[in-house]
Amino acid sequence: MPPVDPKPQRQLHPLPKGLVELYGLLAVLFVLVPEWMAGGALASFRQGREGSELPMTAAAWRRVPELRLAAMNLAELRQLARELHLAGYARLNRERLSGRLLRKIQARRGKAL
Repeated sequence: MPPVDPKPQRQLHPLPKGLVELYGLLAVLFVLVPEWMAGGALASFRQGREGSELPMTAAAWRRVPELRLAAMNLAELRQLARELHLAGYARLNRERLSGRLLRKIQARRGKAL
């Protein structure tokens, strides 16, 4: 005699086709249409601009070493450490490498002034 399952299996009823189409239409109206509108608005802002796509604060990125280091990936940080002759840079994680690079850059600036 096979064991009797105490819970009867639930029977799922499919949604009516009209309701599925309504949900699809609502998804398009509430998600895709605003995305298309935002994309069009952003594209129109770019058409009037000439030159660099970077904001005017690009000069700050050259002056402030913290900003430059934060924008670099780990490979770029290690390349900079190699150029600055920073000993033991290969074993450091991103946070510690950035800290040591920042101290080295600031020490070099202090000597230059």
